[in-house]
Amino acid sequence: MPDRPELPAGRWTSRVQDAEGERLSLTRKVFTKLLGLFVLLLVFHTAVMEIVFQQFLHISPGGSLNRFGRDALLSGLIALVVAIPVAAWAAVRIMNRLEHVVTFAKRIADGDLSARLDQTSHDELSAMEAALNQTAERLGQSFAEIESRRQELAAMLDSMQEAVVAVTAEGQVRWSNAVMQRMAGTQIRVGRPLAHSVRDPDLLACVRGALEQGAVRSGRATTLAPGRYFDVSAAPLPAGGALAVLHDVTRIETAERSRRDFIANVSHELRTPLTSIQGYVETLMEDPAPNPETAREFLAIIQKSARRMNLLTEDLLALAGVESPDYKLARQPIRASALLEDATESLGGIVADSGMELERASAPDTHVLADPDAMNQVFGNLIENATKYGNSGGRIRLGAQLVDNHVEFFVQDFGPGIASEHLGRIFERFYRVDKARSRESGGTGLGLAIVKHIVQAHGGTVRAESDLGAGSTFFFTLPLASQLG
Repeated sequence: MPDRPELPAGRWTSRVQDAEGERLSLTRKVFTKLLGLFVLLLVFHTAVMEIVFQQFLHISPGGSLNRFGRDALLSGLIALVVAIPVAAWAAVRIMNRLEHVVTFAKRIADGDLSARLDQTSHDELSAMEAALNQTAERLGQSFAEIESRRQELAAMLDSMQEAVVAVTAEGQVRWSNAVMQRMAGTQIRVGRPLAHSVRDPDLLACVRGALEQGAVRSGRATTLAPGRYFDVSAAPLPAGGALAVLHDVTRIETAERSRRDFIANVSHELRTPLTSIQGYVETLMEDPAPNPETAREFLAIIQKSARRMNLLTEDLLALAGVESPDYKLARQPIRASALLEDATESLGGIVADSGMELERASAPDTHVLADPDAMNQVFGNLIENATKYGNSGGRIRLGAQLVDNHVEFFVQDFGPGIASEHLGRIFERFYRVDKARSRESGGTGLGLAIVKHIVQAHGGTVRAESDLGAGSTFFFTLPLASQLG
């Protein structure tokens, strides 16, 4: 983007032609005026000579010739004395006004389009001054309009989500928008080589290709910012140089990687029970008279594997539902204490079957906006997780407390706990702290991921805290009903 706007060549040509015509017209007028002044001086001189000559006729012949010479010389001197000041005055006046014109032209050339000439006379020069003032005014309007459009374009580029940078034919930074400046920091500056501002080889290769080959080049920048990916498109500019546009595709790349990982994890999770089922079925089919006890044992293993596949399918459907853009919640104002009461009543049997005790701590009567069925699923997954991995602690504790503008619920177990390096990832799909133990207990690795998505759909957050040997606590928040109207 140019620093200063330029008028189109056609408009400049038209103005130059107009100025040349006005200059020729002005020259003719000034010449005519000076010629008239000279004629006027001649007429004045002739009139003086006429007066002297008539006086000469009335003088006696004795001293007439000498006196005539003296009078002629005197009249010439008088005419000269009168002509010189008049000519000097006219020359100084014109010179001063022309100096003002030169000063005016220099100010315009320096970019001061507010410069104007004072119009104090009504002669040919004043017409030229008026024309120059009008030209300066039109130039100012044209430059103001172009500058306004330049600022609009700059604002539009700054508001883009894409990073944009323009370079000169020598590879120096000519302009960059706000996104590119935030990304590159203080390294990117106008006039500095792009290669000294960014170090990504793919971006530099695209820009270099656009400069050298004069064609659009595209690529993928992966080292420009940590953990971010950009599609790069570099195109040559008509006036020289190149323009590079960087489109952030980090979310697309992350989603694609997540999809690949998800498919691989699902395939792996299904392969284990399917292999088990297939192996035991083939064994039973190969033995025409299997031992009843052995057959019963094999069928129990097959049933367990089938149940595991069924649970995995149900969790996959549940996760797909809560991750869908069409997932809707029937939120309503409900007391936080009532949510805990419902969870205790509906899930107490699961805890009792596992041989553990369910404790309910205090909870405020503050109203939160929540979907009771979805919250029952959240408490169910957290309590089931606690029964599987914290059963050595013998009890599970539920509670809630008011924190700022939300209510924070917690599910606490007193089992072996979770190492700190796992706490940041336990809400990921298929992530397990102890894979062997998880499969033995029948876990699918999706329960906490479902909890996270349901809570986030309510506008809340989830987190976990743990001390090895002292148990783990899972927290989630729900906004107050008054906060969301």
